[in-house]
Amino acid sequence: MNVLIVLGHPRTDSLCGALAEAYREGALEAGCEVRELAVADCEFDPDVREVSPTDQRLEPDLREAQELIRWADHLVFVYPNWWGTMPARLKGFFDRVFTPGFAFVEYDEGEGAGHEGLLSDKTAELLVTMDMPPWVYRWIYRQPGNNAVKRATLGYAGIRTTRITNLGPVAESTPAEREAWLERATELGRDLADGPDSRSTRVRRRTTAWLKALRLQFYPMAWVAYTIGALAAVGSSDVFSSLAYWLGFAFLFCLEAATVLSNEYFDYPTDRENAFAGPFTGGSQVLVDGPLEFDDLRRGIAAALLFAVAAGGAALAVGPGSPVAPAAVMAVLGLLALGYTVPPLELSYRTLGELDVAVTHSTGVLLVGYVLLGGRATDPLPWLLSVPFLLSVLPSITLAGVPDRDADRAAGKETIAVRFGIDGAATVATATAGLACLTALAWMAFDVAGGAYGPLVALSVPHALGLCWLLRDRLWDRTEPARIDGLMAAALSFLSWFGVVPLLNLA
Repeated sequence: MNVLIVLGHPRTDSLCGALAEAYREGALEAGCEVRELAVADCEFDPDVREVSPTDQRLEPDLREAQELIRWADHLVFVYPNWWGTMPARLKGFFDRVFTPGFAFVEYDEGEGAGHEGLLSDKTAELLVTMDMPPWVYRWIYRQPGNNAVKRATLGYAGIRTTRITNLGPVAESTPAEREAWLERATELGRDLADGPDSRSTRVRRRTTAWLKALRLQFYPMAWVAYTIGALAAVGSSDVFSSLAYWLGFAFLFCLEAATVLSNEYFDYPTDRENAFAGPFTGGSQVLVDGPLEFDDLRRGIAAALLFAVAAGGAALAVGPGSPVAPAAVMAVLGLLALGYTVPPLELSYRTLGELDVAVTHSTGVLLVGYVLLGGRATDPLPWLLSVPFLLSVLPSITLAGVPDRDADRAAGKETIAVRFGIDGAATVATATAGLACLTALAWMAFDVAGGAYGPLVALSVPHALGLCWLLRDRLWDRTEPARIDGLMAAALSFLSWFGVVPLLNLA
């Protein structure tokens, strides 16, 4: 690892200078290649005097500083906290060195306003001395200087700050305290043997990556359908005290986890090309962005399937009645769920993916809850209950293919949006939203499905009309994909009428 230590104190013979040297010793012990840059020794004008920093000639020392930053994998900034932030000379260094074209690039309105950090392959950490207790600076003053460097400067350039170490109060410190700080700086350098992140940061980032990969925002939909089936079988809320119910839910949770991780694994070619990934589309991007690797996902899929089999087997063992029918339903559900992207089925590549998701997240999980809690798969009740719910899922899963269309097409994935175009996907979403409302109203009018669809479901009609208006306004005649987060939120909330209403009426 290439490490650049930037001493930001205007005097090199300072405590900060000693801390920088101590860190250097530790980093060398960790096997890093280390270079140092003292801002005090650089000759440059700290003020930006032109309209743009790029119009001002860089002094030789600043050109060398940019080359050192390019060389480095990890940047260490050591400086004192003066008046809540960094010394003026270090601020001038940032102003002059972190210039457009080197640290970042900005896009104008014609290309979509925004910016991109150009130093995203680097990490950084801060060692900051101060004349106040660090806890006061953090909790009372809310560490304005740290935030400015971490977020507004380094973060804007794409550099991820892995660790901030605040040391103080310096003015009242004893020789023993300063010696302890130097030893701590040495230990921070030694820690680079395990990478730039601290142990707690590595654990936190790893945990966050797995939570992102699991895409927990989609699990409530399956839980609602499963619980509707269980309530329909038992006939009361006593189902929540059933061990079989909770073990069955554990089976579904683990199966869902295995499914989304499999999708992440096999959809990598399309996720990599997707320019419009969002919270509901384009996968979690954990493989594309790098926090997890293929081996990680393989292990995660295997673990999720193992837990699913264990939980499912336990649910069958304690459930009422014969385990044969529930086992068969659970096996078919698992096959269809994984078959969305997993070979040889690869249903999402055959224009059957949307229907597969709708069936598994409505009829499939509802039927599991019904038969696991004692119902029979041949009873008409669970099938009738699931029809409006199935139809209500189709708008959201169909629209999810709109932002992904070009990437899916490049990867050979035949979604509805790929096969029939964006306006075709909008037509399918409109039609299925209308059918969901009509079916639910018919079930309510003729007291079908045990009265699960009560008068409250009529509120789905204005929601459907609003969704159809949005589809006509935003997707009709559209030929190019784009982010549609608002539309996705409207479509996903639409299906709640067909889950929450039966859930309340059956509980």
